[in-house]
Amino acid sequence: MSRLVQKSGYIQGGGAVDYMKYIATREGVEILRCEEKASQKQTQLIQRLLKDFPDSKELFEYADYCAMPTIANASAFISAALDNNAHTMQSGDGYMKYIATRPRAERLGEHGLFSSVSPVALQTAMSELEAHTGNVWTIIYSLRREDASRLGYDNAESWRGLLMSHRKDLAEAMRIPVKNLHWYAAFHNEGHHPHVHVMLWSDDPKQGYLSKRGITDMRSKLTNAIFREELHSLYREKDMSYKHVTMKSQKIMRHLIEQMEQTLCDQPVIGEKLAKLAEALESVSGKKQYGYLKKPVKAQVDSIVDELERLPEVARFYEEWNRIRDELEGYYKETLREHLPLSKQKEFRAIKNMIIREAENIRLGVLTFEDEKMDDEPEPVVGSDYKQVRDYQAAKELLYDKTLTVGEKQVAVEMLKGLWDEGFTAAAHQLGKVWRDGLCNPPDEKEAELWFRRSAEAGSDYSEYALGKLLLSQHRIKDAVYWLEKAARQRNQFARYALGKLYLGTEEVPQNMDKALDYLTVSANQGNQYAQYTLGKLYLQGKYVEQDKALAETWFSLSAAQGNLYARFFLERIGQDQDPSILLAITRLLQSMGQIFRANSLLPTNPRGIRIDSKRRRKLMRKRLAMGHKPDDHVSHRMV
Repeated sequence: MSRLVQKSGYIQGGGAVDYMKYIATREGVEILRCEEKASQKQTQLIQRLLKDFPDSKELFEYADYCAMPTIANASAFISAALDNNAHTMQSGDGYMKYIATRPRAERLGEHGLFSSVSPVALQTAMSELEAHTGNVWTIIYSLRREDASRLGYDNAESWRGLLMSHRKDLAEAMRIPVKNLHWYAAFHNEGHHPHVHVMLWSDDPKQGYLSKRGITDMRSKLTNAIFREELHSLYREKDMSYKHVTMKSQKIMRHLIEQMEQTLCDQPVIGEKLAKLAEALESVSGKKQYGYLKKPVKAQVDSIVDELERLPEVARFYEEWNRIRDELEGYYKETLREHLPLSKQKEFRAIKNMIIREAENIRLGVLTFEDEKMDDEPEPVVGSDYKQVRDYQAAKELLYDKTLTVGEKQVAVEMLKGLWDEGFTAAAHQLGKVWRDGLCNPPDEKEAELWFRRSAEAGSDYSEYALGKLLLSQHRIKDAVYWLEKAARQRNQFARYALGKLYLGTEEVPQNMDKALDYLTVSANQGNQYAQYTLGKLYLQGKYVEQDKALAETWFSLSAAQGNLYARFFLERIGQDQDPSILLAITRLLQSMGQIFRANSLLPTNPRGIRIDSKRRRKLMRKRLAMGHKPDDHVSHRMV
């Protein structure tokens, strides 16, 4: 994989005579071509080098030596390791002379030193450096020979131009004012891995600090410049021919996520671990979140994540997710990505708290409803006037047309307002949805409430229910119950189901089992599969009502007949010893993981090496907000 290797350090005094002697006696020696196995002396010296300079493992030459430990590759690595760590063996002016006059340093006259001003007088530069009392930072940039030749970085002049054009970036990364920055460099045209040595310091001895972030920023800027055409080609492929880089993988991931979200998972091992975690949470005080748990409980959570990772649906997705990131990140990172276990991958940390919530629900015996996909907004009766119905349908088509602009959709809003003025009440219900769902403008709950209330006051049970739901989301319980009960009196099955759930008891509504059963039963008898499913769970668990497995089976059968997968799940396990609710928690985990995976399945359009600066990004965000975009609207910087 094409990449730029960067090694950074600073000058220290010291010896290492053997190393200096080795460098001195290698004058004029070319890279050996012998393909025999590395000698014992070479092997011993390499072991010592790795002990003294562990970061030498990052060098191209070390990777070549590991792949093929021949005399030639051993010699190349020894030379590179010494060259890359020469700054630790000698004083600043000695190092400058070394990089300027070392064999294979490209000469620009009597030496190979270059800087912003050309030509460079070596003795003058060394005197300048000798007078400096602060730190001198050293950076070495290395390329593979094939990359250097192909991209034109196999000569000193190209490197000089690159460093001059990024002088401000180097100063910023070093926290040195540009006017105070001094830099000198020399290009070493080594056989396999040509590289450039750079020395930097400030006029002010107290200035200068090289952090990990600074190192990364410098490498990113130079990587962007060196591999610009190749990286731009990658993004052209991604933007214009998405299928060449990620389209196929994204399609696979979407399919895997859909499978995950539709899978009914029966894994007793995970069930047992969830049950044990629920027991452990009994003794946990304070916040029941992963970051606050003690190590033994965290280990239990991690163990459940590990078990989930072994599920085929999860394993296939995670493998594909890693593959795509390997391909993209290889262009701008020196080291290969480590494929961590799912429990250690930071992008998916939310899974851990999701597991804790499920275990806590099991511990408390919380009744869950699994009704997230319930379609509770059927089309309301819209009237009999042909022209009004036609205009209403036309307005709806405009609102839901994703190809139209906000301005074009605004026409539909005006059409609906006109219909409301004519007495067409269904228009107000649709206007409530416009503001609630942000179909034309950013969501506005006050406007949504205004229009739902107008339609509800006109007698629409659909709007009474929608208004009740909206008020519930705002925790305005008394008003919400008022409108839900009005809708329930008009036989609205969804309002009856919502009231049934409410009266099962919440923090804000005291439990009233008589009312809960009445509303749920009436809704279930109207054919509401979610009310049927809830009644099945109530009679199976026997926590809120007397247990009646026969009645539970009846309600599950009715719900399953309408395609309710969860009802079928319970129906198939109604006679098992293990609590089906614990097994169902695993299915919920899978579905929640699907949502987390979906959020992380979109890859960043720009790798770290190619991105706008934070000030520019904030400026663009302010402009986008002024244009009416939502803060979390990522259309402009996500893959599409």
